[in-house]
Amino acid sequence: MDNEHEGSKRRTDDIFSKSLRAGNRTYFFDVKATKSEDLYLTITESKRRFNNDNGKFFYEKHKLFLYPEDFASFQENLQDTLDKISELNGGKEIITRAEMDEQRNKNEAEKVKLPSESSEASKPSTGFSDVSFEDL
Repeated sequence: MDNEHEGSKRRTDDIFSKSLRAGNRTYFFDVKATKSEDLYLTITESKRRFNNDNGKFFYEKHKLFLYPEDFASFQENLQDTLDKISELNGGKEIITRAEMDEQRNKNEAEKVKLPSESSEASKPSTGFSDVSFEDL
């Protein structure tokens, strides 16, 4: 009976796994095997969400299953698509998420700098005078 149960059990052991944190998402790349030892790839996108009804967080997941007979064409189409994005961006170099975050932080820091005294004269007039009660 054990052999019968063992043979009918579907084998989906993880052979290899890699994850990629990308902002509020995480991508998981998992190589698995079927009971007949055929390997396949699952790509899972996981996003942390908040449920307003019960006040708890949950993970929304989307899975893509990719089988060996499609690996080559998938890879080719992905590369063609990335090349097209580069072409449409005028050949602009693709930067890493860390570089993008660093640039965004730098831009935000420049926006929040306090204006200097010399820039007071360049402020648009509101039509009101700054009068203190001591002046009256």
